[in-house]
Amino acid sequence: MKTVILTGGMGSGKSAVARYLESRGVPVYDSDARTKSLYDRDPSLIPAIERELGTPLRDAGGRLDRKKFASLIFSDLTAKARVESLVYPAVLADFRRWKRWHRPAGWAYGPVPFVVLESAVILSHPLFDGLGDKVVLVDAPEEIRLSRCLSRDGSTPEEALRRIRSQSFDLTRVDAVLDNGGPLAAIPERSDEIFLNLFTIFAN
Repeated sequence: MKTVILTGGMGSGKSAVARYLESRGVPVYDSDARTKSLYDRDPSLIPAIERELGTPLRDAGGRLDRKKFASLIFSDLTAKARVESLVYPAVLADFRRWKRWHRPAGWAYGPVPFVVLESAVILSHPLFDGLGDKVVLVDAPEEIRLSRCLSRDGSTPEEALRRIRSQSFDLTRVDAVLDNGGPLAAIPERSDEIFLNLFTIFAN
């Protein structure tokens, strides 16, 4: 089984592409959702983060206090990097376990010979280098990405634009760009064009 990295910045429509691929039978690893669930599934992770940061992070029920955790790491880039050094190896191990459980699923054209790993940050972390056989970047013009972000998360235009511009992608590591600057209804056609090509490459 091959691995296709699906990446893209805020408002690019990356998650919508991932949902479409799932609807077609392609196994998709949602790194954001799986990382959040790791805090509940991996009993060693929260204690390790607490030791690293030197502060308790659990609520009265013993689960991660997500609000406190977010406010801590997003206000301190050093703390964020220290947490990532603990969390990302756990995510990598989780992905590898997840992938072992997946076999080629059925698409209209035959068994899908790859899984998709959806992540916005994977290309910026050396730990994940070499994990993907191909990389697909979902992209859209800045003004469209900004409009999408403002319609869903309630942030100010200044905040959203700052977060969008903080993300960058090394295009030399990208094998295909999925232009998602049009209506979301066009995602199936644009996705099929790229992923059916990958289907053909990997199936041969």
